[in-house]
Amino acid sequence: MAVTLAVLDTDSGFVHVLLKRSEALGWRSRRFEAPPRLDEFSAGRVNALVVDIAMFGPAGWDWLERVAQELPGMAVLVCTGRSTVAQRVRGLRIGADDWITKPCHPEEVVARVEAALRARMRVVGRREVEPLRAGELEIRPEQYQAFVAGRSADLTRREYELLEVLAKAQGRVLQREEIYRAVWGYTMAHGDRSVDVFVRKLRKKLEVVSPEFEYIHTHFGIGYRFDPRPRSVAGAPPAQTSSFDATALPTHEEPGSVDPAGGSEVPGRPARRLRAVSS
Repeated sequence: MAVTLAVLDTDSGFVHVLLKRSEALGWRSRRFEAPPRLDEFSAGRVNALVVDIAMFGPAGWDWLERVAQELPGMAVLVCTGRSTVAQRVRGLRIGADDWITKPCHPEEVVARVEAALRARMRVVGRREVEPLRAGELEIRPEQYQAFVAGRSADLTRREYELLEVLAKAQGRVLQREEIYRAVWGYTMAHGDRSVDVFVRKLRKKLEVVSPEFEYIHTHFGIGYRFDPRPRSVAGAPPAQTSSFDATALPTHEEPGSVDPAGGSEVPGRPARRLRAVSS
């Protein structure tokens, strides 16, 4: 794979060694000492960006989130000075693929870039996959987005990845810890509510573009299941015209429980499999 690495950092000594090492691997590289327009990353076919967000000041968070949303195909690694746990967690949640604390060795940064690119290579096959249709949704892997009758759900990269993980489970209940590892790439810390927060955000966006369908169902104390069905028949057995193949799936829900992600409980019912359709 031909790699183009961009570095946005004012530390000339660090950048020089980092770019020299990356070029030794046969990578192309671009150096920026000031934030470029985002379309410059696209035009330069940049695969990975190493950025010190300290140079942005307080605006760094908004910039990082915008990069992650508008350039979902580019790996973003924050390489900056001392930070708090809260700052690192915030950066990773809004779209950074990795967070590296300075001082650090350029060799480690290169290795982390390679790891981020390998993780993304695992989903390169998605570009050859036909869109998936579920309920009114058309999930388009090549665009990291979902649509209803051509209208975008305006999902962020994390929201799309969450939707894809749930949909690919083909009606199977996924535990919160399993979802977290698949989407964030880390083991979920005790008490972390990131999955619930993002499920709630995803549900709201899907409801805006597809108000007649309910897609994500809660299994109290366990996790979530993707199973599109009309709200008018909530709680009813799945219709025979469903896009999923019926298979038995036990549930472990408890009556009267509260869904932290804002959905309703779902009684035990058959799961269904997602099918691919031509766009």
